[in-house]
Amino acid sequence: MKPYSTLFFDVDNTLLDFRAAEDQALHKLFASQHVPLNDGIKAHYRKINQGIWQAIEQGKADRDSLLNKRFSRLFRHYGKRVDGPAMEKKYREYLSEGHQLVDGALEMIRLLHNRYNLYVITNGVRSTQLRRLRDSGLLPLFRKIFVSETAGYQKPMRAFFDYAFARVPDFSKDQALMIGDSLSSDIKGGYLAGLDTCWFNPDGVQNTGQYAPTYQMKRLVELKGILG
Repeated sequence: MKPYSTLFFDVDNTLLDFRAAEDQALHKLFASQHVPLNDGIKAHYRKINQGIWQAIEQGKADRDSLLNKRFSRLFRHYGKRVDGPAMEKKYREYLSEGHQLVDGALEMIRLLHNRYNLYVITNGVRSTQLRRLRDSGLLPLFRKIFVSETAGYQKPMRAFFDYAFARVPDFSKDQALMIGDSLSSDIKGGYLAGLDTCWFNPDGVQNTGQYAPTYQMKRLVELKGILG
C-alpha cells in the first residue's frame, strides 16, 4: 500500500450528487418557461448533454459554444424557440443552488482533511462549482480548487493535470491519487497524467474501457481501507 500524501477529488457524482442538482435545476428551468418537464424530456436532454460533454472531453469542439446551444436544441425539438445563451445562464444559476452531498462525502473529507493534502480537480464553470462546494461545507476543507474553466483545459486532458501539478507545493506523482466516478475523465485523465486512480463506482458498472483504475470502491467509506 503506497503512502499517499496528496489526494485529488472529482466533484460531481463523487462528492456532490450531480443527478439531484441537475434534476432540481431542470425542473426550475422548465417551470420558468411554463413547460411541463417529464421523464421523456429529461432523457432527451441527458442524451444531448452526454454527447456535448463527450465532444468537450475529446477536444472536438469549443465548450461554451456547445453549452450555449444545448437548450435551444432541446426546446426546438418540442416546438419552442428559446434564447440558448440566456437559458444556459439561467440553468447555471439554478444548478449552483444544488449542493446535495453524496452519502458519506462530508464525513470522509473531514476525516482526511488533517491527514492529507486535499485538492479538487473538476470540469465545469468555476462560479457554479465554488458555490456548490461552499454551500455543502466542503470548500474550506480543500487547499485549492482546480476548475477547467479557469485552467483552460478539460479532464481528461494531460494539460489540465499538469496545470494542477504546477500549483501544488512539493508535488510528487508517486504520492498522489486521483479519485472520481468517471472512467472517461477521472480515471483516463489520472492514468494519462501518471497518477494512481481510484474509481468510485457505486452502481457496480462494468469497466469495458481500456483504462483500469488502481483501486475501485462502491462507497466512499471504503477509501479509508485503500489509504490505510
